[in-house]
Amino acid sequence: MDLYPLRLDEPPPGPRERDPRRGHVRHLPRAARDRGGRAAGAVARPAESDVMARAEITTPEALEGERLTDAALRPSRLDEFVGQAKVKESLQIAIDAAKHRKEPLDHTLFFGPPGLGKTTLALLMAKELGVDIRTTSGPVLERPGDLVGMLTSLKAGDILFIDEVHRLRPALEEFLYPAMEEYHVDVRIADGPHAQTIPMHLERFTLIGATTRFGLLTPPLRARFGLVERLHYYPPDDLVQIITRSAGILSVPAEAAGVAEIARRSRGTPRVANRLLKRVRDYAQVRAGGKITAAVAVEALKRLDVDEFGLDDMDARILKAIIEMFEGGPVGVQTVAAAVGEDPGTLEEVYEPFLMQQGFLARTPRGRVATPAAYRHFGFVPPKSAEQASIFDG
Repeated sequence: MDLYPLRLDEPPPGPRERDPRRGHVRHLPRAARDRGGRAAGAVARPAESDVMARAEITTPEALEGERLTDAALRPSRLDEFVGQAKVKESLQIAIDAAKHRKEPLDHTLFFGPPGLGKTTLALLMAKELGVDIRTTSGPVLERPGDLVGMLTSLKAGDILFIDEVHRLRPALEEFLYPAMEEYHVDVRIADGPHAQTIPMHLERFTLIGATTRFGLLTPPLRARFGLVERLHYYPPDDLVQIITRSAGILSVPAEAAGVAEIARRSRGTPRVANRLLKRVRDYAQVRAGGKITAAVAVEALKRLDVDEFGLDDMDARILKAIIEMFEGGPVGVQTVAAAVGEDPGTLEEVYEPFLMQQGFLARTPRGRVATPAAYRHFGFVPPKSAEQASIFDG
C-alpha cells in the first residue's frame, strides 16, 4: 500500500465547486456559520442551557445538587410539618395506634403532584416510630433480586420506602405481594427444568409507596395498602410559613411582604417555594443589600420569568400554543406536547394540574381547551364560544 507524505503547510481549501450532477447548494458565509448556521434575518433561539435553567426554576421535580439543602430544610418532627392537616392527623392516629399495640404500621401509599412532601412524610414517620428506613425508587429496581437484599435486611417494624412505585416492573409487583401480605418471599436459586426456590421469612415491615400517577397503579397493588393518602397543593398561607421557616434556617432577612410575594408565585409547591427563596436570596445579596423585600422579590422573580400567577416559560408556551396554533382547542395532549417540544407524560403530570387549578386550562373528552382567563392573561380577546360555559365538554 502506497503511503502519501503529510503536508504540514497544506493551504486552506478554496471555494467548493458545485458538482453539475447535484442540485444547487447555497453555502453560508463564514460569519453565518460561526453563528450556528443561522442566516441573516433568522430569529435567534435562546441557548439550550438558558432554556433548561429557566425551566428548572419552577419544576416540582427534585434536581441534582439540591438534596443536601433540601435535607437541611426538612422538618425534624411530624408536628413541624406545615400543611396537609387531614393527612397529618390521619398519620398521627395510625402511628400512635401502632405504637400502642407495638405492631408495625400498615402499608401506606402517598399520591399527588411532585414536590408536596411525600418523601418528607415517609422520613418523619420513621422518626416518629423510632425505626430505620430504606429508600429506593421504582425505576432503579430491575429484578426481584434487587429487592431481596433490602427486604431481608429490614428489622421488625422498619420501613421500606419506594418512590415512583407506579414504575415497578410487573415481575417485581408479583414478588412484593407475598412480602406485603404474608411476610415471606420465594427466592429462585436456579433456572431451567431443575429450578429451585427457597422460601425466606421476613420481619414484619411497613412498605410506604409514593406516586404521582395514582391511575397507573395496578388494582392488586393498590388493594394491599392499608393507608392511602392524597397530598394537595398548598395554599399561600401555608407556603408563607414554610418560606419563613426556611429563611430562618438559611439566615436570610426577609420582610413579610417579600415572603408573601414568593409564596404567591410558588405554584402551591413547597419545593418550588424553597427554590425560589434561594434564587431571590442570591439576587438580594448581590443587588439589594441582602434583604428580601416585596420590590426585591418582584424584580428577582421577573428576571426568572416567573409571573404573578407562578407561570413560567413552559406554561406560557403551552397556553399560547393552544390559543394561537389550535384556536383555543380542543386539542389532544400528544399534539400539544409535539408543538412545545415536551414529553406528553410531563405535561399531564407536572404542568397541566397547576394550570387547571389556576383556571387557565380545561380537560374535556375532546381534548385540552384554553379558558377565557388564559386568553385575558396573555392579552387575547376570548371568543364568544370560550366565554360561554359549555355543558357538553364537561
